[in-house]
Amino acid sequence: MASDSLIKHRDFRLLWGGQTVSELGTFVTQMSVPLLAALVLAATPLQMGLLGAAENAAFLLIGLPAGVWVDRMRRRRLMITADLVRAALLLSVPVTWWLGGLTIAQLILVSLGISVCTVFFDVAYQSYLPALVGREKLVEGNAKLQSTFSIAQISGTAIGGGLTQLVGAANALLVDAGSFLFSVLTLWRIRTVEQPVAVPEQRSLRREVGEGLRFVFGNRNLRAIVGTTSSNNLCTNAFFAVAVLFLTRQLHLPAGLIGLLSAAIGIGGVLGALASGAITRRVGQARTIWLSVLITSPFLLLLPATKPGLLLGLWVVGSLVFGIGVVVYNVAQVSFRQAICPDRLLGRMNATVRFVVWGTMPVGALLGGALGTWIGVHTTLWVAAIGAALSPLFVTLSPLRTLRDIPTDQPDAVSVD
Repeated sequence: MASDSLIKHRDFRLLWGGQTVSELGTFVTQMSVPLLAALVLAATPLQMGLLGAAENAAFLLIGLPAGVWVDRMRRRRLMITADLVRAALLLSVPVTWWLGGLTIAQLILVSLGISVCTVFFDVAYQSYLPALVGREKLVEGNAKLQSTFSIAQISGTAIGGGLTQLVGAANALLVDAGSFLFSVLTLWRIRTVEQPVAVPEQRSLRREVGEGLRFVFGNRNLRAIVGTTSSNNLCTNAFFAVAVLFLTRQLHLPAGLIGLLSAAIGIGGVLGALASGAITRRVGQARTIWLSVLITSPFLLLLPATKPGLLLGLWVVGSLVFGIGVVVYNVAQVSFRQAICPDRLLGRMNATVRFVVWGTMPVGALLGGALGTWIGVHTTLWVAAIGAALSPLFVTLSPLRTLRDIPTDQPDAVSVD
């Protein structure tokens, strides 16, 4: 297969372009909202933790039933609806700010509402890709999407920090609202006819949720992937929930420089996405999954060692290498999950995995905020970084360690008749 084969795929280009712009806006928001809370609304460490938790809390609240609903619905239509609602929620922040009534409580509620929409969009999105490009092109498609995701991360964090200084953090959110509307336009123009998935009649929500749970946790390799991803997300979200406080209040860095430092992880992501296909072919998919995180996760320990001056380079190097590992790992493990799962279970499989691995994110953010209050922000960064460095143990000690590539005919993958 030519490495650029999907470049000629019109509908993939539309999806790819829309998500690139949408992710750019999302990273502007991810930079601007914490700065808005910390610098303008004078948020405490605990409030920062609550804000970080709200951004991903919906995966714990509705993650599992969302997979069932996605499997029953047209996925593209659901993605369009989610984008429209997210745009409206974001617009409420600058409007309220202009009227002089913005509070940290509203910021948390808006983040929670966007989180609900993101659950449906992301589960539908990962379930829609195999139908759009075919299973044989999943690694290529995921690598391309991850590369532009990382480019958006670089640009969005840098732009978010700069816009916060130029026009204010609340006004910067207009960029993200516009990006969601652009995504709606590109999704609307996709011509590929989505085939309806056969849904058995008179199936209870509980039984269908259980089918997704058994498929994921009945597979030893999927269990290991879920363990590593969820523990890593727990620790990194505890870390980044208070990282802005470390950079602003202890290192006394301006918003623009914080945006540039935060872009380093995205640069690593671009490098990882560009190299992921070659690494997977040379090393093997199974080896790539565990080696990528085992080698790169400890580099997060460089970030809390950062000090003003030349030692700011520690933040850059640590973020860069960590970003490479995260993206190489994600391309390998997401492509594997999509390849082995039957069409009728894609929504529930993705929702089950996301329920666990994204469900730990609000817990981690709350933990980071609480620890920042009790033991101090800097000590919290060290504790979280050590935890992230240990997260690869699940995949390293799993059956993946004995394989070069992962067989697609998984004997222990459980489904229900």
